[in-house]
Amino acid sequence: MTLHPIDITIIGIYLVVTVAAGIWVSKRASKNVDSYFLAGHNVPWYVLGISNSSSMFDITGTMWLVYLLFAYGVKSVWIPWIWPTFNQIFAMVYLSIWLRRSGVLTGAEWITTRFGNSLGSRLSHMSVVFFALVSVIGFIGYDFQGIGKFASVFLPWDWSPNTYAILLMAITTVYVLLGGMYSVVITDVLKYAIMAVVSFIVGLIAMSRTTASQIRDSVPEGWHHFGFGLSHRLNWSGLIENLNAKMEADEFGLFGIFFMMILFKGILASMAGPAPNYDMQRVLSTKNPKEAALMSWFVSISQFIPRYMLITGITVLALVYFSPQIIAMGTQADFEQILPYIITNFLPIGVVGLILAGLLAAFMSTFDSTVNAGTAYIVVDIYKKYIHPNAPEKRYVYAGYLCTFAVVIVGMAFGLMARSIGSVTLWLVAGLYGGYLAPNVLKWYWWRLNGFGYFAGMISGVTAALLFPILCSNLSAINSFPAILAISAAASVLTSLWTKPEDPEILKQFYRTVRPWGFWKPISEMVIRDHPHFMPNRNFRRDMVNILVGIPWQLTLSLIPICLIIREYTLMCGGIVLLLITSVFLKYNWYNKLDAE
Repeated sequence: MTLHPIDITIIGIYLVVTVAAGIWVSKRASKNVDSYFLAGHNVPWYVLGISNSSSMFDITGTMWLVYLLFAYGVKSVWIPWIWPTFNQIFAMVYLSIWLRRSGVLTGAEWITTRFGNSLGSRLSHMSVVFFALVSVIGFIGYDFQGIGKFASVFLPWDWSPNTYAILLMAITTVYVLLGGMYSVVITDVLKYAIMAVVSFIVGLIAMSRTTASQIRDSVPEGWHHFGFGLSHRLNWSGLIENLNAKMEADEFGLFGIFFMMILFKGILASMAGPAPNYDMQRVLSTKNPKEAALMSWFVSISQFIPRYMLITGITVLALVYFSPQIIAMGTQADFEQILPYIITNFLPIGVVGLILAGLLAAFMSTFDSTVNAGTAYIVVDIYKKYIHPNAPEKRYVYAGYLCTFAVVIVGMAFGLMARSIGSVTLWLVAGLYGGYLAPNVLKWYWWRLNGFGYFAGMISGVTAALLFPILCSNLSAINSFPAILAISAAASVLTSLWTKPEDPEILKQFYRTVRPWGFWKPISEMVIRDHPHFMPNRNFRRDMVNILVGIPWQLTLSLIPICLIIREYTLMCGGIVLLLITSVFLKYNWYNKLDAE
């Protein structure tokens, strides 16, 4: 792709500004380990929310979502539940509050508040660090695959995708290393502003260059339908024949069964709380539990509307204008070519540079947040805890510099070995997280889970996730999820029951501090005996109602921009009405009660 000098200048200015931001805040970030990894708890919740949204607004995921909307139409809004996207609803309703009450630096450090300092606790602590590092390396590999393919198509030099990926990751690593969480948040806000502007520009261009009838003529019957039955009932025969084979390989054909599986997985993943990555770091960086909840709420608002303006705009233009090229590709159809085609043919000079800078920003935002979170685990949970617990604060910051390089290099190596974006995506969300869920659900809601049970569940689950692709290569990541979950759950429960419970004093302190609901009756009774005025958390029913209302509230935030651009106005009006009703309900049954939390 040939870029105009103006566009190249815009991209260059953006890269210089991001590195300068890291240098600018390096002095503040290097004060101590809390400043470096959590920005000293001084960042407002709405800024952290935008930063978190920016981190999720990644280029690799955007490329995947464009394909999903292109192939599956409006019902594709259900498929991202595989992550799951509605985990932010569980977080905003109660889990961010519980997590922030702990007052720790990382998710692994949180383990000591639940299991104390016993041998089981230390093993659990190391298992979380192990999972966090494996997942961070996996996400860096995921970013590596996406940014390499993106840059090799868009940027003007004749370099390989791997060369571009290494170069851009190196630039991003510089400002993360210098500024820690401060530089991550500052540059994330800048990136979000660019991507929001770009998203609305692309959406408006799509609406001006296409008509409702052109879109309908380009898609099969049922593409505009929001609902589904046992199957998705989409047949591209007579339009784009080769797309049927691609969709069959996705294994989403029995859409109703697939939906039930991702809903089941999504609920469990959401109940487990934020995974030990950038999402958890944002929660721990907030000033207090109330702001942690508000931050999680704001993530949904700031992310879905602009992101789906961009995704839908690109998809609609591709349906109307790029379908002949896809047909010509035959069985070798490459849907990753959609993005460069749209940018080349529909965006004016200057806007091209802006969108490329924005898409680079989207990659860098995800990457910098992932690296910062991974480094925190090595420094706080290994170096500080076991090697030099009483070192000067500056030494921990310098250790963060070294570990940043190490995490990036190992992640790049994983990216070089990965086959594709899709393979990494499904392994992360289905395989690896299948091994994470059981012990991390139980840790919140069942008092009898002890450190040994947590360790057994984590290690057996993550090990199964690593071995399944080798031993059962014909089994897809999503289909291996139930088996991995069962192995992990059995190990957690049986090991906990075979070993002694944790120290009652540790459990009482955890229960008093975090105040979870769930199966905590024996501990609750002990706490009340010691502290007669203690009020147990009786908000289970209210929280569940808010989640049942919050999930459709969040879903409308992606449905409305899709319907606007494809001119499905009846469905859009229904979405707006549902958004208003659920917003009013949440105002009174969630927001107004946050002060009490």
